[in-house]
Amino acid sequence: MRRSSRLIALFIGILALLPPLTAHALTLQEGLKIVTENGRDVAIARSDEEVAKGAVSLARSPWLPSVDLYGRETWLRNQPEAKTPFGPLPTSQDRFTTYGFKATQLLYDFGKTSSSISAAQFGLKAREAGTFRIRNRAAVEFIVAYFDLLEAEELLKVAQEEVTRYEAHRKDAAARHKAGVVTRNEVLQADVLLADSKQRLLTAGHNESLRTSKINSILMMPLNGVVHASDIVETTFFAVTLEQAWAEAEQSNPDLRDLDARVRAKGENVSSARAEYLPSVYVSGGYENSENRYQVHEDNWSVIAGVNINLFGGGATSSRVSMAKGELSSLRFSREKLLDAVRLEVKAAWLDYESSTAKVQVAASAVTQAAENLRLQRLRYQEGVGTSTEVLDAVTLMTTAETNAWKAKFGVRRAEAALLYTMGRDLAGAYGATGNSK
Repeated sequence: MRRSSRLIALFIGILALLPPLTAHALTLQEGLKIVTENGRDVAIARSDEEVAKGAVSLARSPWLPSVDLYGRETWLRNQPEAKTPFGPLPTSQDRFTTYGFKATQLLYDFGKTSSSISAAQFGLKAREAGTFRIRNRAAVEFIVAYFDLLEAEELLKVAQEEVTRYEAHRKDAAARHKAGVVTRNEVLQADVLLADSKQRLLTAGHNESLRTSKINSILMMPLNGVVHASDIVETTFFAVTLEQAWAEAEQSNPDLRDLDARVRAKGENVSSARAEYLPSVYVSGGYENSENRYQVHEDNWSVIAGVNINLFGGGATSSRVSMAKGELSSLRFSREKLLDAVRLEVKAAWLDYESSTAKVQVAASAVTQAAENLRLQRLRYQEGVGTSTEVLDAVTLMTTAETNAWKAKFGVRRAEAALLYTMGRDLAGAYGATGNSK
C-alpha cells in the first residue's frame, strides 16, 4: 500500500512537471528578437542614444544664425534736452516704443565649434557601442538560458529513462526471485535504487521548471507560464585561432569601441578648449524702429562685422585645457588595461570552446559503449550468468554517459555563444534573429 501511494504521488508530480500539449514552442530567434528589441535595458540605452543625438545638434548650433526679435517701451522721468544759445532743445520724447530684430552669424572660430561637433559625434558613437553591448549582453544571457532549458528538458528525459530501466530490472529480479533462482535481497536492492532514481527524476523536473521560469523572467512574461524550447539553431560560426579571435575582438568588442570613441571625443574636447585662446569672427545685422518724433530717422538698418578675443578669463581656459588633457591621458591608459582584459576573456572563452568541442566526441563514444554494456549485462542476468549488481552498475553508467553527453552538447553551444560575445559578434544576427544591430 505504501509503495502504491508513492507511485501515485510520483505520477501526479511528473504530470505536473511535464509541459502540456498547448505549451508555447519558443524558438531561439523569437526569444532573441524580444530581448534585443523590447528589453528594458535596451530601451534605456536607446533613450541615451537620443540624448547623444541631441548633443550633436546642440554642438552644431553655433554655426547657425542667432536671431533675436525684441520690443521695449521706455519711460523717462525728464524729457531729454540739449542746451543751446536759444534755450533747451528737446532731443527725445520722454516716452517712446522701440522694436526690431537682430541676427548674428559666427564666421570662424579657429576650430572651436567644429571640434565640439566632432566630440559630440564621437560621444554618439560611444552611446551606439553601449547600446550594442547591452543588446548583445541581453542576447547572450537569453541564449545561455535557452540552452540551459533545452539541457534540462533532455536531462529530464534521461531521468525518466533511468526510472524505466530500473523498473525493467526490478521486474526481472522479481521474476527470478519468484522462480527461486535469486534471493529477495536482489529485489530489495533494485527497489532502493529505483526509489533513488525517482527522487532524481523529481529533482530534474524541478530544475526544468526553474529554468522555464528564468526564460519567462528574461522575456518579461509570467514566471509560471509554460514555455517549451523547440529547437537548436546552428550559427554561421567557424572555428578560429586564438590570434584571429583576438584580432576580431580588438576591432568589434563594444567595450573597446565605446572607449575608443570616448578617447577621440576627449581629444576633440582638448582642441575645442585650446581654441578659446583664439579670436572668433562674426557678422551681425538687424533692424530697429524707435517711435520718437524728435529723431530724423525713426527706423534704421545695421550691419556689424566684429572680432571677439578673450584676453583673460581668470585662468578658466587653461584649467579646462589641463582638465581635458588629464582625462584624455586617463582614458588612454584605461584603453590599454581594457584591451588586456578583453584578450583574457577571449582566451578563456576560446579555451572553453575548444575543450567543450573535444568533450562532445568523447561523450558520444561513451554513450555507445554504455548502451552496449547495459544490453550485455541485462542479457547475462536474464540467462543467469550475470549478477544484479552488474546490471545496476550498467544502468548507472548508462545514465552518467547520457547525462555527460547532453551536458557536453549544450556546453559547446554555450561556449560558442560566449566566444562570439567576447569577440564582439552581433549575436542576434549570428543566430538568425532580426534586430536593429549597430
